[in-house]
Amino acid sequence: MARKGWLTWAGLLVPVLILLGLFAAGTARHQQTLRIGEALARGERPEAPAVTLPALTGPPVALAGLRGHPVVLNFWASWCVPCREEAPLLEQVWQTYHGRGLIVLGVDTQDLEAPARAFLERYAITYPNGRDPDGRVSRVFGTTGVPETFFISADGRIVGRFPGEQVDPAAWQAAVSALLAGRAHVP
Repeated sequence: MARKGWLTWAGLLVPVLILLGLFAAGTARHQQTLRIGEALARGERPEAPAVTLPALTGPPVALAGLRGHPVVLNFWASWCVPCREEAPLLEQVWQTYHGRGLIVLGVDTQDLEAPARAFLERYAITYPNGRDPDGRVSRVFGTTGVPETFFISADGRIVGRFPGEQVDPAAWQAAVSALLAGRAHVP
C-alpha cells in the first residue's frame, strides 16, 4: 500500500517538476532576449552574438567573420509590409557605403525560402542575406518584430538599433555616418 501511495505522489510530482523546468528555461530565454535592448538603453555597447546564418545565396554568413567592418544587421520577412518599404533604403545604404567598408546584412526570419528569394528579386536587393527560418537568431538578438535593425561597430559591439520600421532617409544617413565614424552610440 505504501508503494502505491508513493507512485501516486511521484506521478503527480513529475509533471509539476517538468512544468517548473519548462518555465525556468522560458524565463532564461526571455532574459537573454531582453539583455541587448536593456544594455543599449543603459548606454552600454553589448557584444554582438556570434551567430552563423545559412545564406540565401552563397556560403553561410558568420557575424564574427565580419569583424573589422561596421555592420547594419536588418531582420526582415517577405510577409512584412513595413519591410517592403524599408528594403529600398537598405539597398541604397549598401550601394552608397559598401565601398567604405560597411556591410549590410539582411536576416530573413520566420519565413519560407521561396517567398524570401522572390522578395530579394522584387526589390533588387544585392547585399548579403541569411536565413533564420525558426526565429532562433532573432530571439538571441531580442527583436520585438520585423523589421528591426542593429548597428554593429567594427569591433563587434552593438552601438544602436532601429526597433521598428525606419523610412526616413535622414535617419539612415545619421545612423550610418555615426557608425562609420566609430561613435560610441548610433542615434
